[in-house]
Amino acid sequence: MLFVINAGSSSVKFSVYELSDALTLLEEGQASVRDGHVHIEAQTASGETLSYDPDTLALEQDRVMLLLSAVLELLERQFSGSPEAVVHRVVHGGETFQSPVRVDAEARDALEALVDLAPLHQPVNLAGIDAFSERYPDVPQIACFDTAFHAGQSSLETQYALPRDVTDAGVRKYGFHGLSYQSICQQLPAYSVQPPYRAVICHLGNGASICAVENGRSVASTMGFTAVEGLPMGTRSGRLDPGVLLHLQSHFGYQLDELEHMLYQESGLKGLSGISSDVRTLEASDSPDAAFAIDYLTYRINAEIGALTAILGGIDLLVFTGGIGEHSSRVRLEVCERLSRWLPLAMDEQANAEQAVMLSDAASEILILRLESNENQYMAAQARALLEPQISP
Repeated sequence: MLFVINAGSSSVKFSVYELSDALTLLEEGQASVRDGHVHIEAQTASGETLSYDPDTLALEQDRVMLLLSAVLELLERQFSGSPEAVVHRVVHGGETFQSPVRVDAEARDALEALVDLAPLHQPVNLAGIDAFSERYPDVPQIACFDTAFHAGQSSLETQYALPRDVTDAGVRKYGFHGLSYQSICQQLPAYSVQPPYRAVICHLGNGASICAVENGRSVASTMGFTAVEGLPMGTRSGRLDPGVLLHLQSHFGYQLDELEHMLYQESGLKGLSGISSDVRTLEASDSPDAAFAIDYLTYRINAEIGALTAILGGIDLLVFTGGIGEHSSRVRLEVCERLSRWLPLAMDEQANAEQAVMLSDAASEILILRLESNENQYMAAQARALLEPQISP
């Protein structure tokens, strides 16, 4: 039995797989705080829906630990005994971790050293590792990394035009959402996408990025040194002239922590609209500022796709995934309308409205797909490969 933990700042997604014969999903779900209460929704492989509201946890706890404790409590109730391993999503692997790894004390320290590169995510991921390590001290804890997929990118893509000593200190582009992109690449053969191909994959959610992929290999991506670069996101600014930060420091007295809070928590769609970071809320609003925020997002998506298409030398495939990419027909339509002005691309608007998988129409030279990313399944497969020698048949 394998537990897969995907811990975020506002929710914890989890899956349970049976490892004895093949990778068989037993249960999956998500814990979140709703209206001041912890709530877990899960579904078994047979389709049974489970709803669980812990009554032993206090909201005075740190939210992340609250959610992790709730997931641990549920898993202990649902499954007897210890898992064979627990696999965790870790956002940043730096230059050291380019494949899944068992987390020992040395690896744990190395991951802690990367917190400053992903201040929103890395502490949460480490909290998950610590919580499950404490509960199951003799069970392997395995980390899978969002940065690993991009490790083979050219130095033309990863290096900044900065002095060599800064670059040598590890200041470079890393890219993120790699587990999502790898999950999508694994699904492409089912839609008759085989090498050679050039794809642009749009992972659009509260965190958003786009990746240029050639034959299953990451070539370029919009996120950089940290997960605040690239597209505007729910609360993150995306691409920004660094001179803006210097100006805010020198003329308005902003301190480092204030700048970090603004870039990560108060910008993006939330900052543009002044209403919400959630596209669903913005789409339901009649505010001109809400409409502008969505237009700004699709404008920037078009621009970034343009840059990635230039790097690839053209594209054959466009994929939408992530919470917004999978569910917002409006965002997909606006993006494709902009792209159709300069790319041989045409969307089937009815298929888009119906949330179909195949979104391109017969006239489109570029295939358009809407695919669900399954990071947990991909991580489970990676963990199984790492554990294979010690898994009993």
